[in-house]
Amino acid sequence: MITSDKWLIRSLLTLVLTTLLSMNTQAQQLDRIIAVVNDDIIMKSELDLRTQLISEQIQMQGVQVPPADILRQQVLDRLILDSLQLQIAEVQGLRISDRQLNETLEAIAAQNNLTLPEFREALIAEGQNYAQAREQIRRELLVSQVQQSNVNRRIQVSEQEIRNFLNSDAAQQQRQAEFLLSNILIALPSQATPDMIQAAERKAQEIYDTLMAGAEFADTAVSVSNAPNALNGGDLGWRDQNELPETLAAAISNLQPGDISRPIRTPGGFHILQVRERRGGEVTLVEQTLVSHILLTPNEIRSEQQTRNLAYDLVTRIRDGQPFENLARRYSDDPGSGSQGGDLDWAQEGQMVPEFEQVMGRTPVGEVSEPFESRFGWHILWVRDRRTQDMSSTMMENMARNTISQRKYNEELDNWLRELRSQAYVEIRNPG
Repeated sequence: MITSDKWLIRSLLTLVLTTLLSMNTQAQQLDRIIAVVNDDIIMKSELDLRTQLISEQIQMQGVQVPPADILRQQVLDRLILDSLQLQIAEVQGLRISDRQLNETLEAIAAQNNLTLPEFREALIAEGQNYAQAREQIRRELLVSQVQQSNVNRRIQVSEQEIRNFLNSDAAQQQRQAEFLLSNILIALPSQATPDMIQAAERKAQEIYDTLMAGAEFADTAVSVSNAPNALNGGDLGWRDQNELPETLAAAISNLQPGDISRPIRTPGGFHILQVRERRGGEVTLVEQTLVSHILLTPNEIRSEQQTRNLAYDLVTRIRDGQPFENLARRYSDDPGSGSQGGDLDWAQEGQMVPEFEQVMGRTPVGEVSEPFESRFGWHILWVRDRRTQDMSSTMMENMARNTISQRKYNEELDNWLRELRSQAYVEIRNPG
């Protein structure tokens, strides 16, 4: 009986070992290396999973899925390029932090009107692995970061290219303002006497006052305008700014939708224009402050308290008449502005740290601020002047530079990826 039991145990052990070996052999057959990419490998399971996911994405878009062999080859090519770029990220020390990843996931969730927890539950409900999806997005962000880092340094935009772009028809159309206008005309004869001109001017002013009091422009045009379009409520339709007489174009250049111009004298009489809508040619007005500062930072010799005390001492000395520029050259720890007497030139919103901008905004012109602290140290500001600057030209130049860069980026990215692929060691094993 004992011998029989021993035989049974040995038989069961043999069966278990045989089964385990068989399962291990099957697992090896199911998953294998598909490609060697420099120092990395791509497994069959990875290719299968990505092919399935992309196939589902294509179907959800309502697009016909390519034949299986073609789709599988396209996905493999993509995995090879991703692997090469992720290896570059490792060499260059690029990382996607959890904060960056969470912000991206929150943005994706918000686009679907979901919170991040709701987005996670929705993915799980669709049968997707949230952890895998999260890491895939991290990989895609990292690949994008590698591309930006390596392709942008290959792109140069010359001043001549910017000038050519700004002189192009497309840019001119974007720069040129168009107005949807209505018009009231108090006409004058070609040989008008001074009395006629004065009477027409008085009438135009009275009409303008009536409009400012709330009268409807279209109704007023029908009843008083001498223009051919009077019965249409004075409608002039859309007009390019450069199509209008210079005096009319100048009068409406800064008007916003709904605004009405004062009476405008032309050879034909007095015009009153209403801007109903405008598009293109936006004027970008920016509030700027001419400011100087002294920066004091604690160091091995000067403690935090001593730095604060020095800041208050310098303010007292400035208000007692000592020149701000001299004290800035002597004491400021800002190497850029200190040698220039603290001059920071014209500053605008978004250029400085919040504490700096808050103090700059509330300090009157010609005054010196109380000392205040930011992450850089202790500051003293001297607000020398303020202005409203039209930054339209600068904005157009920036737009031109960005547009040209983006055009070049798309072309250069293709070139860079081809170079990356051609210089890599890639061994394709049976991908079927």
